[in-house]
Amino acid sequence: MGADHGPGSREPGPCRWATPLSQRRVIIAAVPEFTCQSCGDEFALPQHVLDRYPGWTPRQCRSCRDGGGASAPARSSTGSGSRSKTKTRTSSQVLTTEQVLVEFTAGPQDGVFTDGGSVPNPGPGGWGAVYVVGGEIVDEAFGHDPDTTNNRMELTALLGGMRLVPGGVPATIYTDSRLVVDTITKWAAGWKQRGWKRKTGPVENLDLVEPAFELYASRPELRLEWIAAHSGDRWNEYADALAGRWRL
Repeated sequence: MGADHGPGSREPGPCRWATPLSQRRVIIAAVPEFTCQSCGDEFALPQHVLDRYPGWTPRQCRSCRDGGGASAPARSSTGSGSRSKTKTRTSSQVLTTEQVLVEFTAGPQDGVFTDGGSVPNPGPGGWGAVYVVGGEIVDEAFGHDPDTTNNRMELTALLGGMRLVPGGVPATIYTDSRLVVDTITKWAAGWKQRGWKRKTGPVENLDLVEPAFELYASRPELRLEWIAAHSGDRWNEYADALAGRWRL
């Protein structure tokens, strides 16, 4: 709030922003909006930023991209992990699996944890999956692709993670991609009924979506669940470290 102008004070000059309010509202409404594929929130970017990268569609809001904000809320721990002092980190930090085991203890201690991404997106990327029972590693897998996308690596990690669990053994598969969870649990069945087509066009990454859905559908003992990225959960951080090994 500005200060009052008393007697003898200098009169304020004309406002630089003389555009009528109705016109300014039109300008604001014209800003393109996007849906964050990590947290599901709507976000916008200035047009001058989009103009610098023709054809680019941003995948994450700034909070998720930087590893904080509403997409990574503090949650009570499950399993035997302690969350007395939760450590978090930004998505730009690349840790080794050894560093993760030293620095993080929180989060679920059973299940399969998957992660994947590319830097930049699209660009070179990697994926990782770790199968844990009682806080002990049973198996893990990881890989690298020189030309890929975030979504492709997340789906590849999901496939690799499900294959780590022996048939008939119940397990929760954790991914920090809401898009992957929704694709497999909400949308893929309808796409299959329509001959693997969406109402609005072809299914992106069908070569990964179809086998991931079919494998998940054939394994009723598996449950797919979202987990917040970079929120200090030990085994999610471990999967992220596996996915980022190619960057070290």
